[in-house]
Amino acid sequence: MPEKDVQALLWAGTHYLQRQELTKALPLLLKAYRLAPENVAVKINLSSVYILAGQHARAVPILEEAAALEPDNENVWINLAAAYLGKLPFATKEKREKALAAFQEALRINPRAYSVHYNIALIFHEQGDIEQARFYFQEALRSNPEDRDAQRWLKRLNSADGGEQG
Repeated sequence: MPEKDVQALLWAGTHYLQRQELTKALPLLLKAYRLAPENVAVKINLSSVYILAGQHARAVPILEEAAALEPDNENVWINLAAAYLGKLPFATKEKREKALAAFQEALRINPRAYSVHYNIALIFHEQGDIEQARFYFQEALRSNPEDRDAQRWLKRLNSADGGEQG
């Protein structure tokens, strides 16, 4: 099948993914993956379907392959972190550590990736490391001062300990 057919499958699958129509996106992206297993964009979008469907373990090997193919692709590392982590409240220490390492790779590529800072802050908060959580929420706000969730978290953390740090 020609590359243009793979691109058409990728486009259609991504369209459904963006609309959260995972049952329509999955077969298209699986077909594209079978036809072009080295295509990193296909891997990212297919893994996104798995992550959104709560099938994090299925996304991990696909994204690890993608990271080997394109180690400087920020989106690969962000998705891999999400796949390693799964649902934060249920993540083991090992899963959180793997996710943090993947998020750090994303920050190596793009130090201003505010969503990465925000997610790292959530992990540290879940672990009870309030100072690290505060630091990463502040970093998220440096990159995106309009991030209302980070603003709320930082306000909550600052009021919880009685100090307005930052």
